[in-house]
Amino acid sequence: MSALSSVLLWATLFAPLALLAACFVARWRTTALALQWLAPVPGLCAGVLKLTNATSSMETSALGFTWKLDAPGALLLAVAALLWIVVSAAVWRDRAPDDRFGISWLLTMTGSLGVFVAGDLVAFYLFYALVSIPAYGLFALTDDPARRRAGAIYMAFAIFGETVLLLAFAALAAFEPHGSVAIHDVMAALPTSPWRDVTIGMLVAGFGMKLGMFPFNGWMPLNYSVASIPVAAVLSGAGVKAGVIGLIRFLPGGAPLEGAGIAIAVLGCVSAFLGVAVGLTQKNPKTILAYSSISQMGVICAALGLAMRDGAFASSNLAFYGLNHLLVKASLFLSVGAIIARREPLGGLSLVIVSALALSLAGLPFTGGALAKLSVKPYLDGVWASALTTASSIGSAWLMAHFLLRLKNTPDEYAGETPAAIITYWRAIALGAILLPWLFYPAVGDVSKALEPIELWSALWPVAVGAGLALAQRGFDNRIPRIPPGDSIVIYEIVFARVSALGPALENLDTRLRHWQVTGVSFVLITLALLSAAILG
Repeated sequence: MSALSSVLLWATLFAPLALLAACFVARWRTTALALQWLAPVPGLCAGVLKLTNATSSMETSALGFTWKLDAPGALLLAVAALLWIVVSAAVWRDRAPDDRFGISWLLTMTGSLGVFVAGDLVAFYLFYALVSIPAYGLFALTDDPARRRAGAIYMAFAIFGETVLLLAFAALAAFEPHGSVAIHDVMAALPTSPWRDVTIGMLVAGFGMKLGMFPFNGWMPLNYSVASIPVAAVLSGAGVKAGVIGLIRFLPGGAPLEGAGIAIAVLGCVSAFLGVAVGLTQKNPKTILAYSSISQMGVICAALGLAMRDGAFASSNLAFYGLNHLLVKASLFLSVGAIIARREPLGGLSLVIVSALALSLAGLPFTGGALAKLSVKPYLDGVWASALTTASSIGSAWLMAHFLLRLKNTPDEYAGETPAAIITYWRAIALGAILLPWLFYPAVGDVSKALEPIELWSALWPVAVGAGLALAQRGFDNRIPRIPPGDSIVIYEIVFARVSALGPALENLDTRLRHWQVTGVSFVLITLALLSAAILG
């Protein structure tokens, strides 16, 4: 590894950590927080260097940890770092948020960059926790009941997901014959592990919570709906991709695993279509974007599951799909805030740009979305898979056209959340999200294939059908039942409330049983004896 590669790899981790350390010195704190936008610069450089020099090795070990950057990690690291730079610079140029928010932002950024270069179980787990836990401070440290509720639910899912992953990582390490915790070593040992299927199940559940995979999807709409525009942008873009790199890193793809692969593909398909179905019942554009994320992450899981079934998948292709979603979804959240803040009718060039950005998630030709669909197409081959892929594209176009029609219903309060720089330059950011994937795609495949007439047509007609369905929906939209944001969370809360309500009754029963003493115990034993006699005939 070259000296430059080594420096960039270390700086990716220690630049944000150095600023974090400076925050604990009172006279440096304001300056350190204002310079946060510089912290991801080494990560951006490291990612670009790896992609432009694919033969170079970027791996080092020190302090008991292993740091490694491969092609999938480089794709996601480069665009995640770029997103953090843009949004951080805009936020801290406009105003100085309070210290709690600033430190939570810096911690979340550190984890978001670190997961892409972590090369062993311990390092990955630590950075993954930083992506999840500090994000609570970005939106839930408030007196607003809706945000506090969303924060409590988010933390419940985050902690449960961390616990499941810790068990999965312990199982991975336990059956590595040489005691190594390096990711490539434990993954090489996984196929022969007696706990292979259980471990895969725990990995899917742990990372699935970060992705909003069914049935762990309810936290995402609640979170994105109440988070401010900049926070929603970085969490929906960079934060969720920690789950994507987790699945790429820790799910085996070297040998066919038909049962596990099909199960993951089914969960992915359910998530993809559930996100569309529930999203179409929503009115708030931010909530619609959250359900779109659930659907898009479902597509990634479906492609990954089918690739596992066949025993071979190019992880860079799946990472590219995540790259496109990162750019588009973050830009859409920023565009929502900018459009509302400008308080102007959406038309002309602005309408063209935001429409192309939104419909790129459905694979609109000449956008990064068309390349993203092309990148996972080899794994979605076959009659049923192709039909589901087409239906998913139609559904995505329907949902995103519904989003465009609902933009006028965005609450005015979002205008005050949007930094002035984003309001001014949102068109440039949106165009960058549409065009940047074309610069990265040569690391994955041939760009010219996306320009072939058959590919253009196969990408265009599902978008046209979906947009037509959204226009048709306007005629009966008011008659569609509205599912509360968070869908399954509402059911969980009702069940929890009912169970909690039993508490006083159970306590009262316990008090009465204590008064029975010997007589009560004798009565219970006699009853059990009679029941046993009856069962035994």
